[in-house]
Amino acid sequence: MRLSELKTGEKAVVVKVLGHGGFRKRIVEMGFIKGKTVEVLLNAPLQDPVKYKILGYEISLRRDEAQMIEVVSEEEAKSIDNHNTDTQGQDYPPLLNSEAEYMPAKTGDEATNSEEKMQKVARQKRRIINVALVGNPNCGKTSLFNFASGAHEKVGNYSGVTVDAKEGVAHFEGYEFHLVDLPGTYSLSAYSPEELYVRKQIIEKTPDVVINVLDASNLERNLYLTTQLVDMNLRMVCALNMYDEFEKRGDSVDLEALGKQFGVPMIPTVFKTGRGVQLLFHIIINMYEGVDFLDKDGNINPEVAAELQKWHENYQGDVSEEHQEDFATADARPHNKVSRHIHINHGPRLELCINRLKLQIEQNPEVRHKFHTRYLAIKLLENDADTEREVAQLSNIKTILETRENEVQSIQKQLNQDCETAIMDAKYAFIHGVLAKANYKEGKENDTYKLTHKLDAIITHKFWGFPIFFFLLYVMFQVTFTVGQYPMDWIDQSVNWLGEWVNSNFADGAVKDLLVEGIIAGVGAVVVFLPQILILYFFISFMEDSGYMARAAFIMDKLMHKMGLHGKSFIPLIMGFGCNVPAVMATRTIESRRSRLITMLILPMMSCSARLPIYIMITGTFFALKYRSAIMISLYVVGILMAVIMSKIFSKFLVKGEDTPFVMELPPYRFPTKKAIARHTWEKGKQYLQKMGGIILVASIIVWALGYFPHNEALNKQQQQEQSIIGRVGKTIEPLFRVQGFDWKLDVSLLAGVGAKEIVASTMGVLYANDNSFGDDDSFSDDTEKYTRLRKQMITDGISPISAYAYLIFVLLYFPCIATVAAIRNESGSWRWALFAAAYTTLLAWVASALVYQVGSLIVGS
Repeated sequence: MRLSELKTGEKAVVVKVLGHGGFRKRIVEMGFIKGKTVEVLLNAPLQDPVKYKILGYEISLRRDEAQMIEVVSEEEAKSIDNHNTDTQGQDYPPLLNSEAEYMPAKTGDEATNSEEKMQKVARQKRRIINVALVGNPNCGKTSLFNFASGAHEKVGNYSGVTVDAKEGVAHFEGYEFHLVDLPGTYSLSAYSPEELYVRKQIIEKTPDVVINVLDASNLERNLYLTTQLVDMNLRMVCALNMYDEFEKRGDSVDLEALGKQFGVPMIPTVFKTGRGVQLLFHIIINMYEGVDFLDKDGNINPEVAAELQKWHENYQGDVSEEHQEDFATADARPHNKVSRHIHINHGPRLELCINRLKLQIEQNPEVRHKFHTRYLAIKLLENDADTEREVAQLSNIKTILETRENEVQSIQKQLNQDCETAIMDAKYAFIHGVLAKANYKEGKENDTYKLTHKLDAIITHKFWGFPIFFFLLYVMFQVTFTVGQYPMDWIDQSVNWLGEWVNSNFADGAVKDLLVEGIIAGVGAVVVFLPQILILYFFISFMEDSGYMARAAFIMDKLMHKMGLHGKSFIPLIMGFGCNVPAVMATRTIESRRSRLITMLILPMMSCSARLPIYIMITGTFFALKYRSAIMISLYVVGILMAVIMSKIFSKFLVKGEDTPFVMELPPYRFPTKKAIARHTWEKGKQYLQKMGGIILVASIIVWALGYFPHNEALNKQQQQEQSIIGRVGKTIEPLFRVQGFDWKLDVSLLAGVGAKEIVASTMGVLYANDNSFGDDDSFSDDTEKYTRLRKQMITDGISPISAYAYLIFVLLYFPCIATVAAIRNESGSWRWALFAAAYTTLLAWVASALVYQVGSLIVGS
């Protein structure tokens, strides 16, 4: 709880002080130190400020300042103490290093009074550290997040993979780390949605420590974001990731000098192997516990130093000897891995302007617990609209804005450039100077981009680029069908065996029919496609992790631009082949709202993996093996062409606005690790299986029930289905789809697919289960038994290859799943666009499938 929540006469123990550098340090200096008991004495007549007693002193704080102090009250301590006593025998999560153990302080008989209980609970809560991961795209933040927390987030070698904040937990050396993986961003401006999102998360969530992840092979560019984080006066540690590539290339830098110039520790890391991660977390603990307790001469509070020394002695064996001097001990001064706040020197003219504006802002002490005033001054000089909104309620806002305007005009006049550019140039000049002082040298032994340049000469070639892209798609689908067919047949045989076993060992009746024709037939119709799903995601993961997807966006930019879209739109569109929901979320990386909105509207035409079982089922049923890959590719091509047409229409008539320049990083090619590929592939497979036990199972039971009731034993299978609830619904809507050549069973499956596209396949599995209304026919002996049986059933119902292909076109284009519609609503901020996407795609699917069937029938008939 927070100190502001305590009532008069109540006591609590301080856990930590939140907020930013200067504010936090002032509160600590007033005596609000971890583990100290504070008592509420009285409230002012207007309930603000409040007088507290701590360390024998009586101190008043405003409530908004007290809100930034985390405490443990007597009531809270008692509640947590009782809970810990009840759960003492439970296991706790493993740590980053397996040698250490994480156990909370023991409770029970040791706690003899309420103050001791508060102290113990406060020590436990103090050992929870909130950490935010911030860095450029492709720097390795998500790799660190996965390595430390054991989470399995997607790691792709292009920007936009992390489109939202991911949260995880790691344990190390007796501490619990609450990790937040923020989207990759090049700066903290308000230029793009992810930049604004990261900034708001840092300001509003106030992490205890920020890990600024840097790509060591691109130091100068990555350090620009570091300068902006320094402006915010955060407790921060820099992880120089991919340090192995840095060393292979022969680069060199004095890390200690670099760290001193920026005032933050610089730790070399390689997240894919875990190198430097334990040292990184050890430094974070050291910083978290010691940085607030330095006096004006830089000495550590003796009590804090003694506690750090005790902790260090417990864990120093886990760290190599070369880093032993990095940690705080009971010495008077901290060692070089404790951060210090510096001011980025922007040059005399800019510094004068920053200080004048800062003095005006400092007249409002209420902003200091949330913002560093120097940071606000810099952002106001950059004409940052979001910062203007943040300070709009300050008492002297008129004077602040007048001062800002005067200083901006002064800078433009004296430096002959706009203020934002002047600040940016000053930061890069500072970085250049720091790197020179740190003896930064680029080596030539192993150029990271040497292989990349050779590959790009072929892959992004103006003639070969597109054929290579489509060839890779062809190989992906061909392997998916041919290699995946064998395990698919094994799973299908197992499903059939299970159905036959239940059929032989259960008495006739509704339960037996539910198991055989509902659950086994419905779920089995979808689960058999698991091998193809795994193979498909293996290829997609490989292309993403290697960096090829970024090149695909590069070669597609001109086409995207002609479509009225941004080149970055291609990344969400490619992601849409996996799942439309995260693809819609990934549109946040597109700076232009116009391009972002159009991309969302056409994303449903990208064939997500949920449609794949339907495609495989129908193509396997109606088309010979040698044509299946071509049929599959044609569906993807049709989806892309329809997306091109609709985006052109939307950009010209529906969504107006200016586009933004195409700026996107092309990272070097990296060969994905076997572990990463296997993990990503299995994660998708696991999600697929979870759907089998969830929505697909429920949908299969519902479809079976609608097809079973009202039940009449005198009717045969086909008559029973037609007289059932689902049959009557299908017969009612059948005229709507007569021009497509669909029968009522296909119509019903399309209705069921509104919830999730996999339900289409499971519905067909239920409706065609054990349908013996056809005669023997051996004309399809070249196919598998499953496809032969389904083909006979569908042809008996009047479904031809042309209507089957029209059905695939309808499935490709019609109503996106409910989750996608909800995602469009969230990202566009309006139900209007979400409902429009649902309506226009369904209408488009109806028209396109009708044209395919009618034109195809004419051609075949002629």
